[in-house]
Amino acid sequence: MLPSNLETAVLGVITTPVLHLADRHHVFAHLTAAGPARAEDIAQALRLDADTLERMLLLLTAHQILHRTPTGHYEVGPDVQPFLDPGDPHYIGGFLTHLVQETAPRTPALGAYLRHGKTAVDGPDARPFASLYRDEQSTRRFLTAMWDLSYAPSRELAALGDLTTSTHLIDVGGATGPFAVAALHHAPALEATVFDLPQVEPYLDETRKAHRLADRLHFTPGDFFTDELPEGDCIAFGYILSDWPDPTCAQLLRKAHRACRPHGHVLVMDRLFDDTRQGPLATSAMNLTMHLETQGRHRTAHEFTALLHDAGFTRCEVRESSGDKHLIVGYSD
Repeated sequence: MLPSNLETAVLGVITTPVLHLADRHHVFAHLTAAGPARAEDIAQALRLDADTLERMLLLLTAHQILHRTPTGHYEVGPDVQPFLDPGDPHYIGGFLTHLVQETAPRTPALGAYLRHGKTAVDGPDARPFASLYRDEQSTRRFLTAMWDLSYAPSRELAALGDLTTSTHLIDVGGATGPFAVAALHHAPALEATVFDLPQVEPYLDETRKAHRLADRLHFTPGDFFTDELPEGDCIAFGYILSDWPDPTCAQLLRKAHRACRPHGHVLVMDRLFDDTRQGPLATSAMNLTMHLETQGRHRTAHEFTALLHDAGFTRCEVRESSGDKHLIVGYSD
């Protein structure tokens, strides 16, 4: 028998697509709404094949994602239910879709990267986000994944970010505004501007309407490589710097220092490697996806604070959350 950690790694290639399919066909939503049910009853309600569905449910039960009662009824485990319930802020369905439809097809490139290096394979003019924004469907899918990954942890990070004394947040590369929305809910006197590519604006408009933030959530189109950042007293980078190599991050943080008003601060929100770089697992996994999908990597807290100091932020603090995404704060004075 394989050791459990090796078994999980080997069989994950089967489990992740099954988890995605069950979510896509509303199995978890049905169980959340209707309660425990047998496979044949779920299949009838959702118009699915009962045999195929039960085999999928048995796999998810073995992974302790579902629980199967002695009477053959399946139910979602309480520890995972928030992440599989489309009505919960912790829902990860969009991220699962991104992993299966965008990340997984790229993994064969690792072989070429391993032999020749990423730059040699992709070429010097690679545009890592071009495929993610290639059409309306891909753009929406990517932005949905980013919201699903970011909104729930953003609510805790906003509370750690010294926002109650700030007046104007600039959310750099803020996409559909998961952090901006969390910040505005946390600090009622705050206004926020998302600075992102022009094609993101219609999707931010949807967020603004859905959260009734028309007078407080704004959008400025631009490219943070070629444009200066809008001015504010809090400049936020939510999972942006891990997309780019150190020289690019240094350039962006220098722009943030120029845009930051006196006595303001910058927020860097990201997954962190521990000092030994032996984990956490999620950071190590996403560090590899950064290699596939972007030009960046994940860093330790010390590496981030070094970049902030070099950009002119004189005092830096690391504030750990209860999750796997944390906050590094740099003060301009």
